[in-house]
Amino acid sequence: MTYCVGLCLKDGLVFLSDSRTNAGVDQIGTFRKMTLFQKNNDRFFALMSSGNLAVTQAVKEILLQGQLLNGENLWTVESAHDGAVVVGDAIKQVYERDHQALEKAGIDFNCNLIFGGQIKGERTRLFNIYSAGNFIEATPETCYFQIGESKYGKPILDRVLNYSTPLSLATKCALISMDSTLNSNISVGLPLDLVVYEKNSFKATKLVTLDESNPYFQMIHQHWGEKLREAFNSIAEPSWSGAHKSSAISMPAKKMGAVPIHHQPPKVRVGKVKPASTSKPKKPRKKVAVKAKA
Repeated sequence: MTYCVGLCLKDGLVFLSDSRTNAGVDQIGTFRKMTLFQKNNDRFFALMSSGNLAVTQAVKEILLQGQLLNGENLWTVESAHDGAVVVGDAIKQVYERDHQALEKAGIDFNCNLIFGGQIKGERTRLFNIYSAGNFIEATPETCYFQIGESKYGKPILDRVLNYSTPLSLATKCALISMDSTLNSNISVGLPLDLVVYEKNSFKATKLVTLDESNPYFQMIHQHWGEKLREAFNSIAEPSWSGAHKSSAISMPAKKMGAVPIHHQPPKVRVGKVKPASTSKPKKPRKKVAVKAKA
């Protein structure tokens, strides 16, 4: 399992991925999930992957080799959207080659990618590409994508992020999202790869790999836990008496009444039960036909 998050904001892009792969709690591997494609003053792309490691590495290798897919590769496409199409075509090529062997082995073809960047002359863009090779694009209303073990890190993103969030604040938010995931799921682990891309720069100037010795990530891990406990303790406990209106919990709901309570089962009248008849049922009389007189 893994966790990757990509943010598409007004001022640029943020990419963050972990590096853990494992087949069990006693067999843990470390593999980089992020790949960068850079051509100065022309284009910048980042690719992050989750799913079957053999599948995602095969897709990455096709893209790195610059293999032409329908006549294009990531170095020749004229838009980031066309780049997402090329990535989807690479997935389809690997599927056509490997899916029958995977099915015979009882293994799912599992490949999920976050792909984004910028080509000169257009805005920054971000895509979530699925195993079938199709994809969706981030919008100002939905400005981030997650792949892998996403549920633990999602709440902080939903509460803090929007399209206008500055890159520095968004970077902190992404790292807290990752820390929450690391804290709750053993299948996600350090080191982390982080890229902060400033729009129109066409190069990765803010690129770092973080491990347990990184002072900023250590500070986030410690302070985020402390601040959560402080926030928890600062919230008033529920008031059942209603003495404090702000924390009164026993107010009636508007759409539903109180939960009904049945103090005791209803009384059931017990009458005398007639004994079942033991006599044999009477045989029906035979009908005798009467001849009419002439």
